[in-house]
Amino acid sequence: MSTQHSNYDLAVDVDKLNFDYGGPLILNNLSLALAPGSRCILVGANGAGKTTCLRILGGKRMVSGSRVNVLGKNVFQDAPKGVTYLGTEWANNPVVRSDLSVEYLLYSMGSKRWPERTQRLLQVLDVDTKWHMHQVSDGQRRRVQLVMGLLQPWDLLLLDEVTVDLDVLVRADFLAFLKQETETRGATIVYATHIFDGLGQWPTHVAHVTEGTITELHTMDGRFEELEKAKEDNRRRHSLDSPLMELCYEWLRRDRERTRLSDKATPIDPETGLPHTKWDDLGADMKTYGDKYYNYWK
Repeated sequence: MSTQHSNYDLAVDVDKLNFDYGGPLILNNLSLALAPGSRCILVGANGAGKTTCLRILGGKRMVSGSRVNVLGKNVFQDAPKGVTYLGTEWANNPVVRSDLSVEYLLYSMGSKRWPERTQRLLQVLDVDTKWHMHQVSDGQRRRVQLVMGLLQPWDLLLLDEVTVDLDVLVRADFLAFLKQETETRGATIVYATHIFDGLGQWPTHVAHVTEGTITELHTMDGRFEELEKAKEDNRRRHSLDSPLMELCYEWLRRDRERTRLSDKATPIDPETGLPHTKWDDLGADMKTYGDKYYNYWK
C-alpha cells in the first residue's frame, strides 16, 4: 500500500477545537496543522489534553462546531481510512491476558495479507509468535500490541504513551522503523509521550500542550530559537544531554509551577483537604458523559 496525497495538503488540519464532557473545557481553542510525512510529538503535563486530542483525531470522540480534518476528510462526517490510534488501555483488556498465542492474534488481524511487513515488525519489536499472552510481561504485551496495531499500513498514526513499557533498545529500533515509514511512505505521526530521551533527531515538529491548547508548535529546522539556545548551552557546558529533552523538561517545570500558583487560589475540598481543581470536576463529568464502552481492538 502506498500513500496518495493528491487529495489533501494537510494530514492533520484542526482549527479552534473545543471539547468538554458537559463541564469545564478539556480542549480550548486548540489548532494543529501538519503536512504529510510529519512526525509531531505532543509535550504536556498529565491532564493537559493530549489524550483527548488524539482520541478526537482518531474519531473516538464526537465534536461539533470545530474543524477536525485528517487526511483531507472530516473525521466524523466522512471518516477517512488509514488512521490508527494506539493507546495504553489495550494492555488491560482481559482478552489479551488470556491463553492466546501471538501467532493466533496476528492471524486474526490479517497477518497473512502482509507477510513481509509482519516479519519486519516482529523483528523490530523482538516478538516471538510462540508467546502466550497470559505468560508474558507487560513490556512484551505492549510489543505485541504494537505489532498487531501496525500490521495494516497506516497513513496517520496516533500514539498515546505506548512506548512507556519498552526497553531502550526496542524503543530505539521502533522509533527508527516509524521514521522510515514517514520518509518512505509519506505517513504522518502524532505522538504523545513523557519519554524524551533519544528523540533529539526524531521529530519534525514539537507541540507544547498547556491547559487544553497548543501554545507552541515548532519545526526542527533551525528556526526553533529555544532549542537552538539549549544546544548552545550544552556546547558551552560540554553536556552530552539531549537539548530537546532538557527543553521539554523545562516546559513541564513551567507548567507545574503555573499549576501550583493557580492552586493557591483554588478552594480546598472539605472531604480531602486538597485543592479542588477543574480536573476533579472533569473526573466526575467523565463518569457521566465519557465513553461507557470502548473498543480497544479498533
